[in-house]
Amino acid sequence: MSCYVTLRGSHCEHPADSVPVGPPVSEEPVQITVVLRRKETVCDEWCVAHLSREQFAKTQGADPADIEAVKSFAANYKFDIAGVDAAARLVTISGPLGEMARAFGADVEMRQLGKQILRTRQGALHAPSTLAERIIAVLGFDQRPVAATNHKFQSRAKDTKYFTPPELAKIYNFPGNTGKNQTIAIIELGGGYNPSDLETYWNQLGLNPVSVTSASVGGAQNRPEGDPNSADGEVALDIEVAGGLAPEAHIAVYFAPNTDQGFLAAINAAIYDRIHKPSVISISWGAAESEWTPQAMNAFNAAFHDAALLGISVCAAAGDNGSSDGEQDGHNHVDFPASSPWVLACGGTRLVARNGNRQSETVWNDGTNGGATGGGVSAHFSKPKYQSAVHVPKPAGTVNGTGRGVPDVAAVADPETGYAVIVDGQEGVVGGTSAVAPLWAAFIALCNEQLGKNLGWLHPKLYGTVTHHQAFHDITSGNNGTYRAGSGWDPCTGLGTPNGQSILQQLKNTQSK
Repeated sequence: MSCYVTLRGSHCEHPADSVPVGPPVSEEPVQITVVLRRKETVCDEWCVAHLSREQFAKTQGADPADIEAVKSFAANYKFDIAGVDAAARLVTISGPLGEMARAFGADVEMRQLGKQILRTRQGALHAPSTLAERIIAVLGFDQRPVAATNHKFQSRAKDTKYFTPPELAKIYNFPGNTGKNQTIAIIELGGGYNPSDLETYWNQLGLNPVSVTSASVGGAQNRPEGDPNSADGEVALDIEVAGGLAPEAHIAVYFAPNTDQGFLAAINAAIYDRIHKPSVISISWGAAESEWTPQAMNAFNAAFHDAALLGISVCAAAGDNGSSDGEQDGHNHVDFPASSPWVLACGGTRLVARNGNRQSETVWNDGTNGGATGGGVSAHFSKPKYQSAVHVPKPAGTVNGTGRGVPDVAAVADPETGYAVIVDGQEGVVGGTSAVAPLWAAFIALCNEQLGKNLGWLHPKLYGTVTHHQAFHDITSGNNGTYRAGSGWDPCTGLGTPNGQSILQQLKNTQSK
């Protein structure tokens, strides 16, 4: 039998603000997700061509030998194989927690975190050396919440300033089509929506009812909590912004548990959904890179690469806590999954407009208590080729290289100039970069409809032809803490906010060449 080795990037600590409450129940049945390496590379790291699902499964799925190695490992411990998804390179193993922990060398405890009692782990995971080289990640031992959304809800009053989606479509010069035959996937890790709220909202905007369905992943459901300041506010915001801007698109909402295992399962459910076939995915949940294990980020990043290969765009909020991303260690941090180089990272601005026209737009920064757009430099992902022509600052402590710069793009996020929503029967205004991800997702859906094909991974085009033709509103004033806005790309608002028709025209020009 092979000697055991540490699974690279699997080390973690129990949550710092948790306390032990005892050992877990050894006989508790659990399902562990094993994420395997890709069968083949794709010409080079940044070469990407849209593949059919059949082509993808054949060339980019798991090597059958790797799947058999996991099955053999499971059989040695008398574990069951609960599922195999060769295309997504996932094998799910089920068995008693105690035996599973021993098999992977997992140090697991029950801990109290706030009002919740959860299973978490510390230290590294282990596997036989012949298996470890095939594995990207092992997920499922840890139940801690991995992501948060920091939307800020305030009730609508007579003097409250806000924008509706149609108003923003005019201000940002979006094309006038409706997203017909497109599906926008939305990932949610809690809360729910009330169909009656959506019906009222569409009616207020003068729209026909937008098609919205929900999907359950890992047992999570569309389950409203009845509080607009809960995750309900995020769910309603995402649906209402996306649907309000692309009213004939179908909105598919994937509810999953807020764990690294659940989050990844929701993303994969959207990517590989053969029924709804999303062309774009919107994610408004995230956390500082330092809160994730490297193995989890690598597993998610591989899934986002899958989306790119399948012609699916992924948008994610850049965070609402400035250049620190809410960490208290005095260092700069960026939010993940926005920091993935395969994801369109969406930052935030403060927008002043009148009669559908932009008057001014600056970096969103309301101070420590009010929130600010996330942005900065990844400590995990290296600087991608598409950012070679822009200046990305060097992360602290490095001598030569630099990291992936965040965000890529922006739109209004300041709660003081926020988005009109209806949540749990209450009319309100919500801000945060959580609103920017569905806004950009809707814009991409509109472009897809106009172009007659999916844009998919559009970073090279945005940083290339589109930027060179000044199709963005360049935000040059303000800061998010450490970083200041300036001409061109910056770590506050990226390339800027959209001039939708201009971006679309440049994409059309690129397509015709």
